[in-house]
Amino acid sequence: MSVDSNIKHANHHRLSVMGVIVTLGIVFGDIGTSPLYVMKAIVRAVSVVDANYIIGAVSCIIWTLTLQTTIKYVLVALRADNKGEGGILALYALIRKRSKRWFYILAILGASTLVADGVITPSITVLSAIEGLQNYEPETPIIPICLCIITVLFFIQQFGTKTIGKLFGPLMLIWFSMMGLIGASHIAEYMPILKAFNPYYAINLLTHNPEWFLILGAVFLCTTGAEALYSDLGHCGAKNIRVSWAFVKTTLILNYLGQGAWIINNAHHLPSGINPFYAIMPKQMLFFGVIMATLAAIIASQALISGSFTIFSEAMNLKFWPRQKIKYPTLLKGQLYIPAINSALFISCILVILFFQSSENMEAAYGLSITITMLMTTCLLLAFLQMKHVSRFVVLPFALFFLGIESVFFVANMFKFMHGGWVTMLLAGILFTIMYVWYNGKLLRSQQVNRQDVRDSFAIISDIKNDTTIPKFATNMVFLSKLAGKYDIEQKILYSIINKHPLRADHYILFHIEYQDDPSSLDYEFFTLVPNTLYRINLKLGFRVQPFVNLYFRQIIEELVENGEFTLDSCYPSLEKHNVPANFIFVLINRIYMSLNLFSTRERFIMNLYHLIGKMRINISRAWGLDTSNVIVENVPLSLSFRSHPHRMTPKRKEPIK
Repeated sequence: MSVDSNIKHANHHRLSVMGVIVTLGIVFGDIGTSPLYVMKAIVRAVSVVDANYIIGAVSCIIWTLTLQTTIKYVLVALRADNKGEGGILALYALIRKRSKRWFYILAILGASTLVADGVITPSITVLSAIEGLQNYEPETPIIPICLCIITVLFFIQQFGTKTIGKLFGPLMLIWFSMMGLIGASHIAEYMPILKAFNPYYAINLLTHNPEWFLILGAVFLCTTGAEALYSDLGHCGAKNIRVSWAFVKTTLILNYLGQGAWIINNAHHLPSGINPFYAIMPKQMLFFGVIMATLAAIIASQALISGSFTIFSEAMNLKFWPRQKIKYPTLLKGQLYIPAINSALFISCILVILFFQSSENMEAAYGLSITITMLMTTCLLLAFLQMKHVSRFVVLPFALFFLGIESVFFVANMFKFMHGGWVTMLLAGILFTIMYVWYNGKLLRSQQVNRQDVRDSFAIISDIKNDTTIPKFATNMVFLSKLAGKYDIEQKILYSIINKHPLRADHYILFHIEYQDDPSSLDYEFFTLVPNTLYRINLKLGFRVQPFVNLYFRQIIEELVENGEFTLDSCYPSLEKHNVPANFIFVLINRIYMSLNLFSTRERFIMNLYHLIGKMRINISRAWGLDTSNVIVENVPLSLSFRSHPHRMTPKRKEPIK
């Protein structure tokens, strides 16, 4: 049986002109704004800039885009789709049942570093764009303008981007076309720049230049948006991404070639701090170019923010992150808003801008964390290829080649650590710690559930229902269970019904929510355990389906009533007479961790942190959209299944008096 969701969405998965244009606005904002700072970083990486160096550097860019972005992500990673969804967490959900248990570490490490490095994306793109105004007016106050743009950008997240989002695709089409045409117009200034298509010049530069690590650190910036390309698979579809990438890559390479030709042609009198991206623009269109760069930067930032919301939403459903309040400003697929995450990203971006002050300083820090994300994605892709029984003669070369390339990029970017890379690594470390502790804390809690067979209690539950000496508590009582089996029930639920204060009702429903590896599954199982008394519902949600539990539960009950498997008649004659429907009371068993429990030292450390991190989450009734007036929360201690017998007191027996 399935549950219908009332969330509408636009589907751009089919290959079409409109789909390609929409893809330009959603997928390629980050990688599409790289020309704003890549060539500037390459010029600053060495002390002597000459033709051989620039040709070699542009060759590195071309082959990085070809090998890393085109082959790994566009041709291989897009095939690793989880029912149409992509991204490192979707990839992990696809393979986790057939992979090693510790693979979750790869997933949370990749997600943490992706978000951490992404904090710099809005900052560096907006700064790089606004800095172009200094070519127009040298006294332009860059930092205040950037802070205003970032503030407005994060403020409007709560309203969604349904209206302005329609402009993203056409604007990015203009942006890429402009970059390609301007770059192509400068290639004739130094035609030998076309030798950059020969990989020999890239290899020669890196093997004969002692500052190869600085060069690679700058070159890597050209592909930092590749991971977002895979993450947005579910929004646009593989075909639209592949077709639009052909156009995007062409315009990017043309722009890099044009910048390279201009740099070589002006190498002897290259102004200090000049940005080649703006230098190749005709003066009469410089202001328009800055406006377009700013719009492209905003679109790239918007994609990063939306992507972060999606990552954290998936992390919540995969039990990597404490559940937080999620809002849905529009009915478009993927349009969600997490206030706490939005505030954290906003504060982080503001601090980054104030700390680094310029895009040049950010270039020295940007890219370090994302190399770790790419390494983790490669490892998970290898597991996916093995799961698909791809020949070892294909998997082994793929592993050696891409792990080798990305390891070299990682080593090169490690030299950025002391120049600001520690900022993103620190943030990634904090995010990783939270995810690691939350996942393992929930795992430890689930291991302490005292599982019982509800069939052993059928008779007593039926007798409680029919015992008129016990005041009737409700017509329908719904107990939220953590166990998925048909007859499995927590001992604490039985204790609540039978022992604590006998709860008499007409119907008892055991309700379990289970997240599936399928991103969009939405169905349920229904079992009648004791006719007209005890029922079980197992609701199955995909990891990208939002938990509108109250809505889904109502739909399930309505379907059961329609099929004659359940009744909404009230147990109170006076209400039934007037066709007043039966009430539902939800009971949540909240197991409280107490430090006196006999965990090991490691487990005790994790549980203490878990308890601290738990203060971030919202309560379950709010997270699932339950009517709080119909919810009862029962706090019980978290019981332990001892691995060894604890010390027991031995009673002393008194000798009888003679």
